[in-house]
Amino acid sequence: MTDPTLERWRLLLGEAGSACLGGQPLDAQAAARDAAIDWLYGRDEDLRRRGVRQSGPRQSGTGESTLTTFDWLDDIVRLFPKETVERLHRDAVERYEIHDVVTDPAVLARIEPNPALLKAVLRTKHLMNPQVLRLARRIVEQVVRQLTDKLATEVRSAFSGTRVRRPGRTRLARDFDMVRTLRANLGRYQPETGKVVIETPFFFSRTRRHLEQWQVILLVDQSGSMVDSVIHSAVTAACLWGLPGVRTHLVAFDTEVVDLTADVDDPVELLMKVQLGGGTDIARAAAYGASLVDRPRRAIVALISDFYEGGDPHRLLRVVRDLVAQGSKVLGLAALDEQANPAYDRELAQRLADAGAYVGAMTPGELASFVAEHVGR
Repeated sequence: MTDPTLERWRLLLGEAGSACLGGQPLDAQAAARDAAIDWLYGRDEDLRRRGVRQSGPRQSGTGESTLTTFDWLDDIVRLFPKETVERLHRDAVERYEIHDVVTDPAVLARIEPNPALLKAVLRTKHLMNPQVLRLARRIVEQVVRQLTDKLATEVRSAFSGTRVRRPGRTRLARDFDMVRTLRANLGRYQPETGKVVIETPFFFSRTRRHLEQWQVILLVDQSGSMVDSVIHSAVTAACLWGLPGVRTHLVAFDTEVVDLTADVDDPVELLMKVQLGGGTDIARAAAYGASLVDRPRRAIVALISDFYEGGDPHRLLRVVRDLVAQGSKVLGLAALDEQANPAYDRELAQRLADAGAYVGAMTPGELASFVAEHVGR
């Protein structure tokens, strides 16, 4: 029986790693996995030059593989766990630009939606005919619904009211007052068990102040590198929409500015309208966002971009300084997604921070908490 660790190394290295098994052949399932991996990664010229993978559909003299994308997708679902399948999907569409993963109707009708495919759909939907676009929308709808359900819980928690230290009648675990409960029940400590018997638990109460309406203006860079932030901005805007004390705007930009606020309650429709790619004029978007502000001291302007400015950085800094001087809160977010792991122009980001903006990266939940903190003041 083949050692599983050696087998994994053989699958990773391809034919170049045959020595790992000491001359033993792969069993049937491992051979199928190897063929599926090689169908994708065998087209990597750099790996073949270094001898890491020697076979593959584009190897000189072997001819094109007869395995279709449709067959390959069926194979990987059968052969690999879900996490690996999602990684293979992502590499197929992002690394090797195998667009028929998301543009072939037969594939789209059967493929299991996941975040990698959502990003691929948004990048390639301009290549799709109406029939394919209808099928692709299924991927957008399912993944967006999952993201919305998750974020909606975080947003509700952020806006659920401020805890105050007085007894509450509603007994919820999140409002349990541990310190007061322990103090009140210390007389029931049992030395033999090391436990305190709780006879009377205490809870915080939550109060809501009268909320003056705030504007939350999300300005989202729709360049190709910001696709994760575009997706999460759309979902965040939908979750903030209609909350007490909040009026949400969503604006996408490249060198042009497109106000998508009319669709903010429907993130699926909104994402299907986004056009990824193109240049970037952040200053123009910031100026448009500033023009939407009704009451400067009740406005949060979140500029979500990698800050690689193709427009006028001096104009951008003037707009930010003016907003801050008027009392608006300006956020410069280099990423708004679940990882909050940005790549951005640090020099311009520092200049924005010097102009009075809060600059960093946030998860959608952290942005919701920031908004809730200021709206509740």
